Amino acid sequence: MTTTQPALSDALKTADLLFDRAEIEARIATMGKEIANALEGEVPIFLTVMNGGLIFGGVLALAITADLEFDYVHATRYRGGTRGHDLLWVKQPRLALQGRTVLLVDDILDEGHTLKAIRDFCIDEGATRVLIAVLCEKRHDRATPGLRADFVGIRVPDRYVFGFGMDFHEQGRNLAGIYALAD
Repeated sequence: MTTTQPALSDALKTADLLFDRAEIEARIATMGKEIANALEGEVPIFLTVMNGGLIFGGVLALAITADLEFDYVHATRYRGGTRGHDLLWVKQPRLALQGRTVLLVDDILDEGHTLKAIRDFCIDEGATRVLIAVLCEKRHDRATPGLRADFVGIRVPDRYVFGFGMDFHEQGRNLAGIYALAD
């Protein structure tokens, strides 16, 4: 059985461009300064959540003047769709988190189930502090209790958003803007 995924080109015809590349990069530059100030000389583990956090994480890392040690995790609930399922761990961090500050970097904080699971994993592994940096945070009241981002680049409406790391059925992560599907 073959499934046909929706075409990105069709989605883009009716999607709204919420933020262009210049706006996104300006907000990430501001975040980089805020994070460097918050670290106060610490060398955190910059832990990118794949695949969504890849593009944002690369740009954010360049905007942080503090020293960083890099690793990544790959955990997902979406698996190419637009609705979440149970968390699937693809790759856990390679570096020891014991006694370290972790800067957890992801594309979006929607309801927060994935980020909470990864944050809790870091704490269980002995991280002394976990800071969360997200490019986007959705505006709604369904967030996981007790979870918040320490650094947010952009607040987006409660719509399906894609681009700049976020996907539309595993497509469009490399779009230089952030788009929202038509309501």
